Amino acid sequence: MPSWIEVAVRDACLDELQALKPGNVHVHAAGVDALLADFTHSAAVAAVALCNGPPGVGARILRAVRATRDAVGHNTNLGIVLLAAPLAEAVLNPPPPAEGADAGAAPLRAVLARVLAGLTRADADAAFRAIALAAPAGLGRPAAHDVHEPARVTLLEAMRAAAGRDRVAAQYATAYAEVFEAGLPRLAAALDAGVPAPWAATAVHLGFLADGPDSHILRKHGAATAATVCGEAADLERRRRDHGGDPRPLAAALRRFDAALRGDGLNPGTCADLTVATLLARRIEKSFFGLSSNYIPSET
Repeated sequence: MPSWIEVAVRDACLDELQALKPGNVHVHAAGVDALLADFTHSAAVAAVALCNGPPGVGARILRAVRATRDAVGHNTNLGIVLLAAPLAEAVLNPPPPAEGADAGAAPLRAVLARVLAGLTRADADAAFRAIALAAPAGLGRPAAHDVHEPARVTLLEAMRAAAGRDRVAAQYATAYAEVFEAGLPRLAAALDAGVPAPWAATAVHLGFLADGPDSHILRKHGAATAATVCGEAADLERRRRDHGGDPRPLAAALRRFDAALRGDGLNPGTCADLTVATLLARRIEKSFFGLSSNYIPSET
């Protein structure tokens, strides 16, 4: 029987697919059935790999990427795996608090910060191998910390070096600032206002897309295009707030935005990854850290 954290990882991925996320893979888009099947299968196998086996963030990342590659043959979830692995480690192998610190229960972000601070060069080596295996679009060959070469720094140091150009890396550098300071408050506000869970996830994704350029679009299409998409999302985000935080009155506009992004081949995949991380953090806080919430986990 799968553990609750394995189920939480899987269901966070599945719930994100139910949200109308302009430009990304979701159940509301036409012609994506094959991709949806791959993403659904990836969610199951990655959850098993992330939450079972030897501990360590890098080891979890590499297992999950290998499992995904074996299952579907292409990259469907690298950003999700990179963000989920430290959260899984915080639950399954939490580092002890610093000497003299309160040994009682700590908030998830505090435990996560200790996980990130303890990342090693071995974590970087494993993560580099996973990234090279996943071969995300637009990866390139940076001058420093090339994933095709052995790591010379810890995974945290490597992520700090990339934080200015990649929002997934920035989460490592900031103890998941966007997730805890933007994503979770948006999710909680939408759910507390009675917005159904899939539409609350839409609100989270739209907010991330409005907050700054999506790293995936930036890598593939450049800064100007990424900024234009961000500006269009910001206009929709302002309209969502005008509707009390509920994106449902904007459904038609969101579908038009979705069609326009798809027509131009623009996929804000990093914002989708951040959305999964937010949904997962919410589940962990509920199940492991005692957060009171009206969020109803998926029964999928």
